[in-house]
Amino acid sequence: MTRTYDLTQGKVSKLILAFFFPMLLTNLLQQIYTIADTAIVGKGLGDDALAAVGNMSSLTFLVIGFSIGLTNGFSVTIAQNFGAKDYNKLRKAIASSIKLAVVITVILTAISVIFLKKTLILLDTSDVIINDSLLYGYIIFGGLFSTISYNLCASVLRALGDSKTPLMAIIASSIINVVLNSVTIFVMKTGVEGPAAATIIAQLASTYICFRKLRQISIIHLVKEDFGTDYSMYGNLLKNGIAMALMNSITAVGSMVVQYFVNGLGLAYTKAYSVCMRYLNLFMDPACTAGFTMSAFASQNYGARKYLRIKEGLKVCLGIAMVSYVLLGSVMVFFPETIAGFMLNGEEPIAIAAQFLPICGITLFGVDFLFVFRSGVQGMGYPFIPMCSGILEMLMRIIVIVLFVSSLGFKATAYANSAAWIAALLLNVVAFVVILRRKLREDDFHSQNDIA
Repeated sequence: MTRTYDLTQGKVSKLILAFFFPMLLTNLLQQIYTIADTAIVGKGLGDDALAAVGNMSSLTFLVIGFSIGLTNGFSVTIAQNFGAKDYNKLRKAIASSIKLAVVITVILTAISVIFLKKTLILLDTSDVIINDSLLYGYIIFGGLFSTISYNLCASVLRALGDSKTPLMAIIASSIINVVLNSVTIFVMKTGVEGPAAATIIAQLASTYICFRKLRQISIIHLVKEDFGTDYSMYGNLLKNGIAMALMNSITAVGSMVVQYFVNGLGLAYTKAYSVCMRYLNLFMDPACTAGFTMSAFASQNYGARKYLRIKEGLKVCLGIAMVSYVLLGSVMVFFPETIAGFMLNGEEPIAIAAQFLPICGITLFGVDFLFVFRSGVQGMGYPFIPMCSGILEMLMRIIVIVLFVSSLGFKATAYANSAAWIAALLLNVVAFVVILRRKLREDDFHSQNDIA
């Protein structure tokens, strides 16, 4: 039997770090090959093609972020059943997740392809780049099944405590992606369709690697009975999955509004914002990974009713987020022109990006700590609060950009992100503290009754 990894036993810091680092490398590789894609597109096809791909970032986050939230939500239920050692429910949860994922993939693919052009027009996309944005988007959304299948397989593995197999999968897909990007652009002389197709092929490769590992784990060998209709299981999975998916998508709506205002400032601003968001996603990655780690750790221990371990896990994950903030926030503050110049060619877009990066670098702690607290709340099975925090993020982005873009210009986009992070962080901190204290009191009450 291939090993699973029980996060409810053993030294907390050792378990978390052993889970965190492979997952960090996985996420960093994803970000690095995304930046490599950007650099290859920018240097090989020019800033207009780069802007076209970057212009799709808020839309892809809306759709793909929904699917990631969905599968991460499913993994909470899976991890809780694994932590409780209820293997029958564990198999039913995985089988039900597969069925739900298939249905939602079909729906998301149809909606995203049908409404892509209208949405790009609503975002005030420049005529110079709209055709390339459409071409890139049709391929990415048409291949959405590859993204969802990978995310589902990786989420199940992480719910079972395995963060190493997704790392192996991403190493392979990163190599495939970068090689195919270079071949399609520099050898085959394609446009943006080359990198889009390369992304789909690379994700299919990573799906295959994760699926092979899942097949080797005997406790989750699925049989026909596991796929039977279980409405209570569907309800539990969708409670977590839809809430987390909506949280991501609601947050993306706020980002799309910001993108609309950026596009209205001119093409140079679209180019700069595209690169800024690439770096922001990269520099958030360690704390985001700490959040994923917190989710898996909290879910398993919540299922095992080991609430004090959740508190210990929070401290370790917050420590990781703090180190990430100090190191990477400093890069954004002190070297904005240097890092912007790695992907941008023109002096104007580089100067514009340099307005954004230091502001977000200073306030990066907001999103770094948000990842940890929000994931802890999700892992304990309370997805509604993080969803509400997603609504709060959206509202803060919209309010700040609408009120201040005329006076602050492009800097308003940075302040919009900062305000959104800090507001959502405060909500999740309060929720985490209240929920954990309540669970600890309930545990003490039951223990006293057992003694009596």
